[in-house]
Amino acid sequence: MKKYLLACLCIGSLALLGAGPTTPRRNNAPKRIKADSSITQIIEGFMFRFAPDKRTAIFQIDAFKQNNQLILTGRTNLFGAKSFLLDRLKIEKIPIVDEIKTLPEPELEDKVYGLVEVSVCNIRYSPKHAGELASQALMGTPVRILEKEDNGWLLVQTPDQYISWVDRGAITMMNKEGIDRWKAVPKIIYTRSYGSAYSEPDEESTTVSDLVAGCMMELVAEKGDFYQVLFADQRTGFVPKNESKIYNEWLAKISASEESLIKTSKRLMGVPYLWGGTSFKGVDCSGFTKTVYFLNGIILPRDASQQVMIGETIDKTGNWNELKPGDLLFFGEKREDGSERVVHVAMWLGNGEYIHASDKVRVSSMLVTASNYDDYNAKRYLRAKRILKTGMAGVGVLRDNVVYGN
Repeated sequence: MKKYLLACLCIGSLALLGAGPTTPRRNNAPKRIKADSSITQIIEGFMFRFAPDKRTAIFQIDAFKQNNQLILTGRTNLFGAKSFLLDRLKIEKIPIVDEIKTLPEPELEDKVYGLVEVSVCNIRYSPKHAGELASQALMGTPVRILEKEDNGWLLVQTPDQYISWVDRGAITMMNKEGIDRWKAVPKIIYTRSYGSAYSEPDEESTTVSDLVAGCMMELVAEKGDFYQVLFADQRTGFVPKNESKIYNEWLAKISASEESLIKTSKRLMGVPYLWGGTSFKGVDCSGFTKTVYFLNGIILPRDASQQVMIGETIDKTGNWNELKPGDLLFFGEKREDGSERVVHVAMWLGNGEYIHASDKVRVSSMLVTASNYDDYNAKRYLRAKRILKTGMAGVGVLRDNVVYGN
C-alpha cells in the first residue's frame, strides 16, 4: 500500500509539473509506428526457426517504421540468425536501422565467461533474489555470460543451454584465457552427498564452503588424507580424499548403466522437492532425473518438456514389460489435437516401480495391487523413453568438464 500511495503522489506531482502524457515529445521527434504485419511475420518466422525454445535462445526483435525507415530493436544471442534476418529484410527494399543488441553485450568486454564459485548456484527467471527459481548449477560449472544488470545480476547460459539470471556473488567472471585454463588444470569432483571444504587439512578446522555431490574444484596438492583445492574466487580449502575423486580418474571409470543409474537415484531418496532444484539440496522432477544422469556422466536437457524430446520411445500404452531401469517416464495430458503437454518425469526402476521427485524423492508403483501405487500419475502417463544406448541424440556428455552435444 505504501508503494502504491507513493506512486500516486509521484504521478500527481508530475502532472502538476506538466510532465504527464500530454507533454510534447522532445525535439518534435517523429513517432515510431509498428511495422506492417508482413514484416512482423517474417521476424516471427525467423524466431520459430532459430529460437523455438525461449529457454535456450534469445531472439526478441521488434520492428517499427519511422521516416520511411524500418527500425529493428530488441536483443539476441544468435548473431547468425540476426544476419540472416537482415539479409531477408533487405529484399523489401526499405532502409533498415539496426538497433538490435547482440549478446554478449559489448560492456562485458572480454569477461564473457564465468565459473560457479558456490556449492549450488541458484539461477532465476528474473534478476532479483525474489525471482522464480529456474534451475541450479554446481560449483565449477562453466557458464557463458550474456548480459549484466546495474544491480550486478548476470544473464548466463549454462552447459545445457539454459538461459537465466544469477547473483553476481555466485559467479567468478573471466575471459576465454581464464576458462581455458580451468578446463586444463587438474580437478577433483566431490562424490559424497553432502560435506565441506576446510581451512586446514583437519575436519575440526573452519569450514570454507559447503559441498554437494558433483561440485568441482581445482586440485593444488595432496596433504595426507586431504586434497588442497583452489576455488574460482581464489579461496583455498581442503577436502577429504575419501569424499572426493580426481576428476579425470572419476571420468575414466564412470559408465552409465542400468545398475549405476538405479544406485545413484537411491542416494537421493528423501531429498525434498524444490521447484527449479537440480542438486542434493533439493530437486524438482526433471532436476532429479538430470542430477541422476549427470552423476553418471550424461547431460540431459533441463525441463521435462525438453527431456521428452530426446531418446527412443519405448512405450505409450503402459506395457511395463518393455521398460528397462533408467528409462524415463513422462506424464501430463493429451490434447484434442493429438499433442501432449508434459508436466512430470520419473525414472523406471523395474518390477512396476519408478522413482521421482514428488513432495520428496520417493518410489511409486504402476501396479494397482502395490501399497505404493500412485493412481494420480498412473492416470496421466504419456510415454516412456530410453536414453541409454539409443544414439544419445540431443544429449551431452562430460569430457574434461566441457559439454559436447552430438
